[in-house]
Amino acid sequence: MRRGGGRRFPKSSLAPSALEATPALDSSGIPIRNLDSAFSRRDSDAASLCSSRPASSVGAGPGGALNFSDRATQAAALRVVNAFLAPAVTLRGPLPAARDIQAALRLLLERVDFPPNEATFEDDLVQSLKVLGCPYKITRSALKAPGTPHSWPPLLSVLHWLTQFAKLCDAEAAAALEAPPNDLMAYTTQGYRHFLSGDDDVVEALDEEYLSKARKDGEAAVATVRTLEKEAQQLEAEVNKLTSRPSRQEALEAEKEAFTADIKKFEAVVKTWKGKIGEREEALVDLEKELEAKILDAQRTAAQNQELLKRVDAQTVNTRDVERMHREMQAIESDIANAENGKASQEDKCWELDSKLVTKLEELEGLAEQCNQAIKRLKPGIDFQYVINSKGTSPAEILGPDYKTVLKPALLEHAEENKRTAVLNLAESADLQKQLQGSAKMLEQERSNISSLQAKNDEMVACLNSLEREITNDDSRCTAEARRMKEELEKKYSGLNSIEKEADEFLKNSEKRLQEAIIKSDKDTQALAHELLELLDSIAEHKELMEAKIAQGRKDLYETADYIASLASKMSSPGPHT
Repeated sequence: MRRGGGRRFPKSSLAPSALEATPALDSSGIPIRNLDSAFSRRDSDAASLCSSRPASSVGAGPGGALNFSDRATQAAALRVVNAFLAPAVTLRGPLPAARDIQAALRLLLERVDFPPNEATFEDDLVQSLKVLGCPYKITRSALKAPGTPHSWPPLLSVLHWLTQFAKLCDAEAAAALEAPPNDLMAYTTQGYRHFLSGDDDVVEALDEEYLSKARKDGEAAVATVRTLEKEAQQLEAEVNKLTSRPSRQEALEAEKEAFTADIKKFEAVVKTWKGKIGEREEALVDLEKELEAKILDAQRTAAQNQELLKRVDAQTVNTRDVERMHREMQAIESDIANAENGKASQEDKCWELDSKLVTKLEELEGLAEQCNQAIKRLKPGIDFQYVINSKGTSPAEILGPDYKTVLKPALLEHAEENKRTAVLNLAESADLQKQLQGSAKMLEQERSNISSLQAKNDEMVACLNSLEREITNDDSRCTAEARRMKEELEKKYSGLNSIEKEADEFLKNSEKRLQEAIIKSDKDTQALAHELLELLDSIAEHKELMEAKIAQGRKDLYETADYIASLASKMSSPGPHT
């Protein structure tokens, strides 16, 4: 790990005298601070936070929007304070008790890490609010009588502000606990601590450990990102699949439309069946009436038969009468069989006639529709339409009685109007014939004019042809000149391309030489820095040696001086032999 261009602080192996005597390496010039003590100063940080944060961030100041003299504002602020302090303390409005107010203040100060002293509560409260930077002022008289109407608004403002500040402190503490550990900060702190103390081996080991950990974390993050990208691609494919096909609402709407169409069809079918059922019910009522009439006829016939049987029983019958009656009965039975056969043939004829009648009625309805359309095209001025009555017995009843009294006069009137229109058209055709003759004369004049104009047109065409030939010649000449200019431009463009390529090569070579020069200058700088450090080390060693020599010289000088002084004293003192 290289910091500061390879600079190294001296290790603890150097002599204290050399360290003290080297001003460039004096430890007092390097601001080394204790990070643990700096991070643990919570009180000073809280005070600086309160002083730097504006009053609007934790509670409105005296000039803010909150007016604690207002009853509604007091009630709202009191609810906020009670919600924060519950269930330890509850302030009951509009004027809480003094004991409850003091308990709330103590609890709030403890929550913001400024616990007051019981003996000096008022002084501690005022000092704590000043340190925290509370924008609201509180007096000692208000603290002595806190439950009065005069002192309650400022106390409530302080309580509200302390509540907001305590909430902020709790939120910051929770965020600090939930925040992940900052490995980079710890690595930087430890690395610089070991670097400043001169432990290069520990720094390199810490670098290798952090790099390996960072590499592993990066690989894990890359794997996580790849898995997330795959999941994102899968989710995007699913989203595209879901968006490509019709949505559930559109499918349901289509089904709803289909069901609505089916319901309408079923309703139409039900209506038709209801009409048919009504017709069948009407026919059934008619048949029931006929059945009742036939039942009455059968009962009357049965009564007559009973009377005849009684009369026959009452009469005396001989053999000839019995034979005659048998012959009459056989004749009656044969007549009944013939009548039934005739009835069956008549019924078949009736069915054939009914079928023919139905076809004829359909043909009549088609013809009536054609007649109605023809009447609409004629526009006779009357509102008449043929309506076929299938229950009619005569042509007048089938077609309706109005076609003679309404349609025929209208058709006659329309025929007369057509005759008048034909006469008018004949007169107009005569006038048009005269106009046509005049137009023919004008056409002859126009033809003569056209022939003259054609001659002029031929002359103009000849002029235009000559102009076109000139234009073609000019065009060919301009095309040749443009081709020549294009070739010149292409040559110039190729020359510019070659110049650009040369410039690019020159620029690349220049950048390469610049990088080489930078690398060389960096190497030279590092070598000079290394030489400078070696020079500084040699200077320090030389200085140490010189100090040792100077100290030795001083010692020798002092010894010489002492010796000279002793010699002088010996020479100055008279000897016994003199």
